[in-house]
Amino acid sequence: MSTDRAAISDLATNARAWPFEEARKVLKRVGNKTPDKGYVLFETGYGPSGLPHIGTFGEVVRTSMVRHAFECLSDIPTRLFCFSDDMDGLRKVPDNIPNRSMMTEYLGKPLTRIPDPFGDHESFGHHNNARLQQFLDNVGFDYEFQSSSDWYNSGRFDKALLKILEVYDQVMAIMLPSMGAERQQTYSPFLPICPKTGQVLYVPVVERNLDAGTIVYQEEDGSKTEVPVTGGHCKLQWKPDWGMRWYALGVDYEMSGKDLIDSVKLASRITKAMGARPPETLTYELFLDEAGEKISKSKGNGLSVEEWLSYAPQESLSLFMYQKPKAAKRLYFDVIPRMVDDYVSHVSRLPEESDDKRLENPAWHIHAGQTPNAFNDPSVSATRQLSFNMLLNLASVCNTEDPAVLWGFISRYAPGADAQSAPVLDSLIGYALAYYRDFVKPAKHYRPASEAEQAALEDLLGELAALPADSDGEAIQNRVYEVGKRHDYENLRDWFKALYEILLGQSQGPRIGSFFALYGLEESKKLITDALSRSQ
Repeated sequence: MSTDRAAISDLATNARAWPFEEARKVLKRVGNKTPDKGYVLFETGYGPSGLPHIGTFGEVVRTSMVRHAFECLSDIPTRLFCFSDDMDGLRKVPDNIPNRSMMTEYLGKPLTRIPDPFGDHESFGHHNNARLQQFLDNVGFDYEFQSSSDWYNSGRFDKALLKILEVYDQVMAIMLPSMGAERQQTYSPFLPICPKTGQVLYVPVVERNLDAGTIVYQEEDGSKTEVPVTGGHCKLQWKPDWGMRWYALGVDYEMSGKDLIDSVKLASRITKAMGARPPETLTYELFLDEAGEKISKSKGNGLSVEEWLSYAPQESLSLFMYQKPKAAKRLYFDVIPRMVDDYVSHVSRLPEESDDKRLENPAWHIHAGQTPNAFNDPSVSATRQLSFNMLLNLASVCNTEDPAVLWGFISRYAPGADAQSAPVLDSLIGYALAYYRDFVKPAKHYRPASEAEQAALEDLLGELAALPADSDGEAIQNRVYEVGKRHDYENLRDWFKALYEILLGQSQGPRIGSFFALYGLEESKKLITDALSRSQ
């Protein structure tokens, strides 16, 4: 396994993995040289009116993968900004916060100018920003947090805001066709912060003074008020704000969801109107629930990061995000076991693969080119042999939530393996038991065997009795196949489905031979005997 940077860079030039494809777009953009600002800037955005969600994780982890791919292609410095739109006005009081009645007094005010209802931060915006940073830190992302309020109030956006004032007519020409006739009458890219109430105002702008850097807006009573567009006295509507931010920061790369395609086009045109080049972008597909419906926070039909991490390691969620970002994927609890098994399979192969294969391996991108130490340990072979689904089924037939029970079977199947020598497997056992408790156990339903199935099971019992006690999974699997063929199963899948439903109480299951080897031949024969007794 090569660690030579030049060799990796050469391979990355032609690597087909999508992060490299995206990274090559960025490298071409900057002409393979360091931009004037001194670095290539990757950005992700966050609306801090609520708590971080699984989409936040997906966007940051995918952007981080592209950033690492770029760093393999070039030694140009990079930065990743996680930008919080905390200058936005509070539109409604969230349901899941304390002191909700107090919060109604602050509707319309910027999130960072509203008291924290939790009482532990300078403002509600600061509270949610802290939650975001804690979330990103816990996941281990390498990023720099940026606050919209800080940029507006410190004057760092002033130059760009004055530029928007200069090209105001062009911005209006870009934005107005995208909205209805009624909104066109009052629309302005600038939203003044009311000097009296501190609220973000959606009011028509009646005058602009480029020399003074001010706008004049009309109050509800017909009076007029002049305010600077700089220094935090105004903010921009979010689409012009996005384009202005790309201009001000010099953003080189940002991805966003399919629902923002039109917004990306408008923001890009605004950036161009300001005289700059919009960033390279990737549009990712949205997540769907089990029924194929778009996931929505308001519907509550999604799956949170916390929920996923209750049943599987973070890396399995990263794998879910890595796979086909431009394809819609169903995000629900049933996908977790497959993602865990696929992750373990990918990462276990890393130490043995050639460099060109490793750069196509999702685990290489998940771990930024490194193999986790736990997977370099020889004891990881036990983890490779035992799938997450296998652990679930072992917990199921044992009807246990005790890790020691599972380890009792595993240590016999893989001598020398225990919680200390195989920590990866031990953690997977904990996840599998939690998943079994919450999803498998409540849905278990054993069906009786038909007369024909009873005959096949009696035959299988005899085949297992004829095998040596230390038979491996392959030898057992062959006997299971033979029994299915002898009993006229035209499609052997039906035979295995019958075994799952009768023996395990579920419609799907593991490779039966491997499972019987893990569970033990004597125990497996008893499993069949008990099923036959239930079917009499």
